[in-house]
Amino acid sequence: MTLPLQRNPAMRILLRPFQTFFRLESASGILLLLTAIIALIWANSPFAASYFRLWDTLVTVSAGGFIISKPLLLWINDGLMAIFFFVVGLEIKREVLIGELSDPKKAALSVAAAAGGMLFPAGIYALMNAGGAGSAGWGIPMATDIAFALGVLALLGKRVPLSLKIFVTAVAIVDDLGAVLVIAIFYTTKLSLPILGIGAAFLAGLALLNVAGVRRTLPYALLGLGLWVAFLKSGVHATIAGVLLAMTIPANRRIDAPDFLTRAEMLLSEFAEDVKPGRMEPTNDQRDALHSLEMAAEELEAPLTRLEHALHPFVAFFIMPVFALANAGVALGGGTETSAAAGSVTLGVILGLLFGKQIGILAFAWLSTKMGIALLPGGVSWRQVWGVSLLCGIGFTMSLFIASLAFTDPALLNSAKIGILAGSLLSGIAGAVVLVRTKPETEDPSVTGAGESGENG
Repeated sequence: MTLPLQRNPAMRILLRPFQTFFRLESASGILLLLTAIIALIWANSPFAASYFRLWDTLVTVSAGGFIISKPLLLWINDGLMAIFFFVVGLEIKREVLIGELSDPKKAALSVAAAAGGMLFPAGIYALMNAGGAGSAGWGIPMATDIAFALGVLALLGKRVPLSLKIFVTAVAIVDDLGAVLVIAIFYTTKLSLPILGIGAAFLAGLALLNVAGVRRTLPYALLGLGLWVAFLKSGVHATIAGVLLAMTIPANRRIDAPDFLTRAEMLLSEFAEDVKPGRMEPTNDQRDALHSLEMAAEELEAPLTRLEHALHPFVAFFIMPVFALANAGVALGGGTETSAAAGSVTLGVILGLLFGKQIGILAFAWLSTKMGIALLPGGVSWRQVWGVSLLCGIGFTMSLFIASLAFTDPALLNSAKIGILAGSLLSGIAGAVVLVRTKPETEDPSVTGAGESGENG
């Protein structure tokens, strides 16, 4: 039987990036789970001392009188995670310009749901820790780990329509933007205004590159490195430099698909003229045609899309697992998590992730549709929205990151980690159970076709 998608090439081209994204994030979620388990086992094994000693290893980079010396853990959290935040920034910019967040009507549901999913968990945690030693951790349960959430959805297969996966992705991206703002505003240490001014100069230089139409990545990388160092020394968390750098990357194409096709056909025709049997090396004219074809292909793809495509696998399969390995290890039963403050931190994170997320997302999504400012995606039921609102309680990566910024006390940090792991596990199980027990709705044909095509490869 011919699927509707197969009869609609335009829809297939439009949805292909989503399908690739879901497959990548799903596999990354499985790898994240494995590395988190390894970290937990290692941190509670007879070799636990080697685990904590590894991340405390001092790593120094110097050039002349300039020195950066940090433990390996901070190189991961401040350095590698800046690349993670750079890719997050690219995703946010793409979604706002051409994705689900580009249409106000389509974006309204995701923005409303994400807002509720940030406010309610933070509120629950704050109520439980108001005035206590753990009060600074209110931002921890606000985050959603998109890799884990999509990994669970991938395991459910055809029970989950593609439109629901797109909704979860859009909510998580808005959620990431909220987390970035929270980190920048509330988890910033004492500022050094002169160094921050140097960072602003680097950012202005990056903006000028964009205005001047520079599309090569090297100039952006060099100025971006300067921006990262300036933020690292200024007191603003260095990962914010990654997001700001992403905002300066050009998102426009120089030629469209029809122009590329016309140019490619002409160049291939020129290349074919000099094809001779037995000739091993291309002629000069053929080399010129190939070079021109490469240039045309580069002009067809925006630098933003090219960078996101190139870096996403590196982030998904290296940076995030390394971050999980370095941050998910917590010594259980060590006696440091027994204080009242530590207990309220753990419980606040668990309740925020498990109950705050689902209540906030479901309530704000329902309210936005009742007010007429948003529409529920085709083929999606409110029970399915409830299921994915539970899955959004899987905080993990961003939650661990915010916890590391919120607490310097090892006991409180360990308590937060326990809450993140427990709350994420319970949310994932609860969301999966709800979705498994939910009968799929009848979808829009084109979207149904896209889902089947994506899952069949």
